Amino acid sequence: MKHFFNFIRSKVFLIQLGLALIASILVVFLILSWLKSTTNHGEFVEVPDFSKMSVMEMRKTVEDAGLRYQVLDSSNYNPEYPRFSILEQNPAAGNKVKSNRKIYFTVNPSGYKKVTVPDIIQVTQRNATSMLRAVGLEVQRVTYIDELGRDMVYRMKFKGKYIKPGDKLPKTSKVELICGNGTIPGSARVQADSE
Repeated sequence: MKHFFNFIRSKVFLIQLGLALIASILVVFLILSWLKSTTNHGEFVEVPDFSKMSVMEMRKTVEDAGLRYQVLDSSNYNPEYPRFSILEQNPAAGNKVKSNRKIYFTVNPSGYKKVTVPDIIQVTQRNATSMLRAVGLEVQRVTYIDELGRDMVYRMKFKGKYIKPGDKLPKTSKVELICGNGTIPGSARVQADSE
């Protein structure tokens, strides 16, 4: 045990301890310097506002800012924004991020997603209107024809063409309902012939 304490107090041990300490400090300093240069420590880029930009404009702006991007799908069309423009971004505009950071974008689709026309044939106009609204369609107008079922839906039209249940239409489309007026078909003609 005496030899151990003598060795710790010896000049050789103290020199070795000093050299080890200097080497450790030097290694830590070099590692910190390397990390600072490779991680761009303290260097930030302000995220631009990409709102309503087209995808092409967004790509150029992202590259000019030294950032990366990823486009996320968007299923909800927003009519207040141009088609294929940026709806949302993450991180938000004005945030400070490191160079080469990935920005996530939600893009406005080309139009409303399509919905399936419900089966409203032989349903009352009132119920048919509710069923159409439930899927995102609207009634533009109601036209009446000679049919026995008063306010009963017999046919549907979209932009002047007949449609049937199961057809796909863009959400918010306006549909024309063709309903019965409560008159037996041909009864007006029969009545006119008998007079």
